Amino acid sequence: MINSPGVYIQEIPSGGRKITGVSTSIAAFIGWAAQGPTDCAQRVLSFQDFVHQFGGLDRRSLLGYAIQHFFANGGQETYVVRLAADDAVTASVTIDAKLLVTAVSPGSWANDYTIETKQDSLDATRFGLVVIHQPSGQPAVKLESFESLSMQETDSRFVMSIINAESTYVKVALIGAPTTPPADTSASPFSTAGSAGTPLNPNEADFESKLIPVGKDGGIYLLDQVDLINILCVPGESTANVVASLQKYCHDRRAFLIIDSPKGATLATMQSGPSVTAVGTDASNSALYFPWIRVQDPLDENRVRAFPPSGLVAGVYARTDSHRGVWKAPAGIETTVSGAIGTEIPLTDDENGTLNRLGINCIRTWPDRGTVVWGSRTLLGNDAFASDWKYVSVRRLTLFIEESLLRGTWWIVFESNNESLWSQVRLLVDAFMNDLFRQGALQGTTPREAYFVKCDRQTTTANDINYGIVNILVGFAALKPDEFMLIRIQQKASLVKA
Repeated sequence: MINSPGVYIQEIPSGGRKITGVSTSIAAFIGWAAQGPTDCAQRVLSFQDFVHQFGGLDRRSLLGYAIQHFFANGGQETYVVRLAADDAVTASVTIDAKLLVTAVSPGSWANDYTIETKQDSLDATRFGLVVIHQPSGQPAVKLESFESLSMQETDSRFVMSIINAESTYVKVALIGAPTTPPADTSASPFSTAGSAGTPLNPNEADFESKLIPVGKDGGIYLLDQVDLINILCVPGESTANVVASLQKYCHDRRAFLIIDSPKGATLATMQSGPSVTAVGTDASNSALYFPWIRVQDPLDENRVRAFPPSGLVAGVYARTDSHRGVWKAPAGIETTVSGAIGTEIPLTDDENGTLNRLGINCIRTWPDRGTVVWGSRTLLGNDAFASDWKYVSVRRLTLFIEESLLRGTWWIVFESNNESLWSQVRLLVDAFMNDLFRQGALQGTTPREAYFVKCDRQTTTANDINYGIVNILVGFAALKPDEFMLIRIQQKASLVKA
């Protein structure tokens, strides 16, 4: 209440809302690794981050190389799902028959770690636990130390609650129902040695059963824990039914799948219609790249060998999105593949043209441009299909708009379903689409030519209102890449005087 004359200031919320575009190049990679978590999709922000969490390059797996290629070509963020065989072993040790300490993930990486426990000198009911890294012949390094731990579940410092939530290296469990802390131990090594198990390779039954488990309790379904992914890569995987499952997952998540051509594929096998180009209802969210790319292998004295293109191409996607926008086709002279020495199979213009018409994206090497991505079609890009989702850029722009509008209009749930709400929705969506138009993402010289937004009594009927439904209709004219440029040259004959 204002009691005296004067000037007063009141802060009034504007009530304004804004639809913000989502990220477009958050990738996800799935494959076998010798270390790293197997129960979650782990966020990785650089190749050094991958080295720290998953051990880096391993000649037994394509995963590490694909991650390295992704970041080298412009990638900035990815989630990694590690697959492990059934014979992988998690290192463990029992402390004083009271406490079972296990490594956080299977692998021999934990065999250089030891555990130390020490009872609290001031409180006999509490103790400390230390994780020590001590490789053979090197000094010990204390990595983690947890103090004032309790064996009582009701205590705020209960050992399982603290360590299992905070430790990077180990998990613990009580053996039986101990009431007193474990005895002092000095640098106890893991009595059960860890092992990474049998390496799992793409296109093999064991790999694929872990990639898409029947019970949906691991593999690709670990990505369900991640809020947003845009690009999915399973380096080297090309089995038709598995690719179809990956396509469906991407379709459901509004993500895009980058598929590698089969290892050892030739021009002839690709022209005859490889099995991975089988078209289904979810093929619009995927693109196939051929051939494999030759890159130096740091683990083999930098000798050159062929790698699947998905990691490199995913990096090109991310770089193109960052520099030009998701509406720009990730192909052309700007898409030089960093680190590439060439391709496994050189292609001519005619061969490129044949594959392009089939919806297969080629990777070419030019003397003055290096190795570049020279195709931008989805697996519905075969000329015979005449699909609206022919081009990668059109499909990915559509996915971007869908996801952005979905997240940007969540607030309308439980709002009054009337003209006032519809008007607000139209303003918000129009502002978002107009911003895309001004960035050059859409065709047309005016907003009216580029897009339209409808949300009114025509889109939302009385029956829709009874069921609590708001219908928003958005149409837009997407830019399509120029695949062919025709240059007409006419030579004018010199005039001859009589």
